[in-house]
Amino acid sequence: MRKYFNYFLNGFLIVAPIGLTGYILYAVFHWLDNLFPNYGVPGLGLLGAVVVVTLVGFVAKSFMVRPFLVIAERVLHRTPLVSIIYSSLKDLFDAFVGDNQKFNCPVLARMNAQDEVYKMGFVTQDAMLAINREELLAVYFPHSYNFSGELVLMPAANITYLDLPSSEVMKFIVSGGVSRLI
Repeated sequence: MRKYFNYFLNGFLIVAPIGLTGYILYAVFHWLDNLFPNYGVPGLGLLGAVVVVTLVGFVAKSFMVRPFLVIAERVLHRTPLVSIIYSSLKDLFDAFVGDNQKFNCPVLARMNAQDEVYKMGFVTQDAMLAINREELLAVYFPHSYNFSGELVLMPAANITYLDLPSSEVMKFIVSGGVSRLI
């Protein structure tokens, strides 16, 4: 009986990630198909979403529209509650995508001088000038299997810069060290 249970677990470890990935992709496609009229053609909603987002990006780059976007952003930043949500989401998206990517400097951080304990993270600011501690770096440590993390201010002497792609380091951290670093 134990042998069959091990076969089941082995099969589960193969089928579950594939099944969940397929389900999530299906749910996203289904949601997009319902978001836009698809006239019974599967995938037309996804295509519509891609076209709309691309058109918004194109129009946003226009010099005529830019002043309106700046005004709209100011209003969003000054509106109570909305400003917290909007600025947090904007900073999060900017950190991963766009011109101001923040998670592009992976590091190995020694957590204290006594122990050989290290954490992998990303330098988000090279100097903490705002709090008059220019010798400190801001290092973000993502949590494993979660969309959260912690920010630690630490001396540059505790930091070793890694010559690895940021995406691989992020995948390694988020997977709890299960995935391989290149």
